[in-house]
Amino acid sequence: MKLIKRLVMSVAALAACVAAPAMAEPMVVRIASHVSALSPEHAQSQLFAAEIEKRLPGQFDFQLFPSGQLGNEKALLANLQAGSIEMVNIASGVLKLDKKLGIFDLPWLFSDRAHVQRAMKAGLEDAVRARIEEVGNVKVIGIYENGFRHVINTKRAIKAPADLEGLKIRISGGKFRQAVFKDLGATPQSVPWGETFTSLQTGVVDGAEAATYGFYEQKHFEVAKYMSLTSHVYTPSFLMMSNAFYDSLSPEQRTVFVEVGRQITDAAYTLSAELEDKYLAEMKANAEVNAVDLPAFQKATEGVRAKYEADFGDEYLKFVKSTGSAK
Repeated sequence: MKLIKRLVMSVAALAACVAAPAMAEPMVVRIASHVSALSPEHAQSQLFAAEIEKRLPGQFDFQLFPSGQLGNEKALLANLQAGSIEMVNIASGVLKLDKKLGIFDLPWLFSDRAHVQRAMKAGLEDAVRARIEEVGNVKVIGIYENGFRHVINTKRAIKAPADLEGLKIRISGGKFRQAVFKDLGATPQSVPWGETFTSLQTGVVDGAEAATYGFYEQKHFEVAKYMSLTSHVYTPSFLMMSNAFYDSLSPEQRTVFVEVGRQITDAAYTLSAELEDKYLAEMKANAEVNAVDLPAFQKATEGVRAKYEADFGDEYLKFVKSTGSAK
């Protein structure tokens, strides 16, 4: 009887196990970026993943790959479009999808971060998101901040356009940005980013332009004394997912991803500001940090913005102008 009883209990236990639904394994979600773990993009991806975990606990295993571990910006975008990676958080490479998105290459367009946020909330973010999704075959989850670009150099503080005269500046980006600096009297130089420190040290270039975290991580401030907050270009970051990954989610999951992507926007800007303040504070131990005569730079480059408007209209610019644009 005891043996029969044990057998009955064992069968019952087995039946219970079979009947019980198996716990689903969390879905792996890779978020890749071309920039480092010191960047705003990495902090934004961490924030997004943490908020999704709060809303959908245990359903996803987020794995972050900064510093181009899964490819450079161009490759990441191509892989996202092909559906071979779930999510990316990248910056200027997205703007190459459509010439109209070149609005973010316009010099001295925004007065400060608050101006960016006002313009985005006024409708610029929604317009840009719709255009990227239309031409890029991707799902835009959030538009945040890669940052304003500034100039660091070994010669003098840059406060007005004339201060750029004669300086050899390492410049990234295409012919457009190079032309702007050339028009202001600088000599654009093409130097690999990883060689910029040595080029500053040896005088191959007098300066470089980049976002603050770029100068910080490369320690350019150790060889270039003058850090000028020119804010000459503002570049957004774009947290995006492949359409294939989006389609694989349940309706509830899709809703949560989209909601969280928008809900963390203010926090993402705050994180970016905090990171920049932190890096600037540490850089001030070696470099002199100065503000610039923003209206003077805006006036010197107003023709560039006028040409963009003539070519592409004011659909995007109207949001910038109505919220405190360059005069």
